[in-house]
Amino acid sequence: MTDEWRGWREAAEAALYGDEGFYRSPLRGPEGPAGHFRTSVHASPLFAAAVVRLLTGIARELDTRTITLIDVGAGRGELLTGVLAALPDGLEVTPYAVEVADRPPGLDPRIRWCAEPPAGITGLLFANEWLDNVPAEVAEVDAAGVPRYVQVRTSDGAERLGAPVAGADAAWLERWWPLSAPGERAEIGRPRDAAWARAAGCVEAGLAVAVDYTHVRDARPPFGTLTGFRGGREVRPVPDGSRDLTAHVALDACAAAVAEAGTGASAELTDQRTVLHRLGVGGGRPPLSLAATDPAGYVTALAAAGEAAELTARGGLGDFGWLLHRVGLPAAPP
Repeated sequence: MTDEWRGWREAAEAALYGDEGFYRSPLRGPEGPAGHFRTSVHASPLFAAAVVRLLTGIARELDTRTITLIDVGAGRGELLTGVLAALPDGLEVTPYAVEVADRPPGLDPRIRWCAEPPAGITGLLFANEWLDNVPAEVAEVDAAGVPRYVQVRTSDGAERLGAPVAGADAAWLERWWPLSAPGERAEIGRPRDAAWARAAGCVEAGLAVAVDYTHVRDARPPFGTLTGFRGGREVRPVPDGSRDLTAHVALDACAAAVAEAGTGASAELTDQRTVLHRLGVGGGRPPLSLAATDPAGYVTALAAAGEAAELTARGGLGDFGWLLHRVGLPAAPP
């Protein structure tokens, strides 16, 4: 990695996806991203089971028993592995893992490993904590009230202000994340909007889902959300390839990008707690009477309730945004 001043988008692109980047380098460990941060996929198999219910519902609506599942930003294939283990009899799924890293050894041979999602699919495209890793420029308002690009130094994460934000980036800020007071910051989400519109456009019939840290226009954080993760801990965002670099996603802007692409997809923006409850994942404790009649069953049910509570917790995973686009399906789920 060269030690030079660059915009955050260019610096993060190299730090995450370059030859020595966080998501490509074998030096990060065989466990991949899971060794540095924990997602809902890692928290409980109940998450994969909920995705299976989504798949089953889509297949029912499309009157088919053969369906495609694309996991964008697949890590080491953990979600697809969990889904394949939980499939009901009679549902045939073709699974694709979309990932920049090499295919991990020992992965289920049914999983097709690729760098880009296939187009024209019937089924479900699922992107869990992918868009937050799509690099974006960072803007900050200077003392005169002018939004400027933030430049970063690779070696230590030091920052300085660069040129004024202009063109399409300035228009995006004005529409989606207006800045005014000196010191206010924003992540310019245009690359995320474009990436999501391309991904969702791969679905010919079915559902495209993005799950991520999020905020909406009326509640943007005044100083942005850019941060880093390494070894399971939050750390300073230094673009040196040694850590994950992430920022929350303006999913409302991503939804608009899909609408403006003219796909005809309907959109729902809600939270994980709401969707998982809809899919039968709840945190209710089993009845105490079960402990007397079936002690082992009670312990199993109690553990599942704890996992469900974590997946749906307010102030935690339950607050994650879910953006759902329905393509070639009725506007509202049955």
